[in-house]
Amino acid sequence: MRLLDALVEQRIAAAAARGELDDLPGAGAPLDLDEDALVPEEVRVANRILKNAGFVPPALEQLRALRDLQTELNAVSDKATRCRLQARMLALDMALESLRGSAFVLPHEYCRRIAERLSERTSNAAAPVADGTGLAAPGAQPAVARTP
Repeated sequence: MRLLDALVEQRIAAAAARGELDDLPGAGAPLDLDEDALVPEEVRVANRILKNAGFVPPALEQLRALRDLQTELNAVSDKATRCRLQARMLALDMALESLRGSAFVLPHEYCRRIAERLSERTSNAAAPVADGTGLAAPGAQPAVARTP
């Protein structure tokens, strides 16, 4: 992608040097960065009101939380803690995908069960399996009892 970015920048600079960008409509006028033409007007109004009231959209809060978890994950070497952080990141990522309205949305209960399974692996990591990974072999019965 950087190659494409460099090519685009090079072509823009060449067009500017030839003067092809001098007579564009709105040249010299400041950009209105608060308006988003791709967002419907009624949503823009609601977003502006929420922004002025100090509210942050849920997706942005989750992105910040994901970034913070990633930073924490990079600083941790303990396997159990890393597994717990990864489970939280997975749950946040799935919730974020559902907010985006993607075609592939997992139910909340399914996300919770995945996080539980990852937590079980964390507790089982204290008693490593013979292969040294700390993870049970496929088809092996878990050491922790599950409730349906």
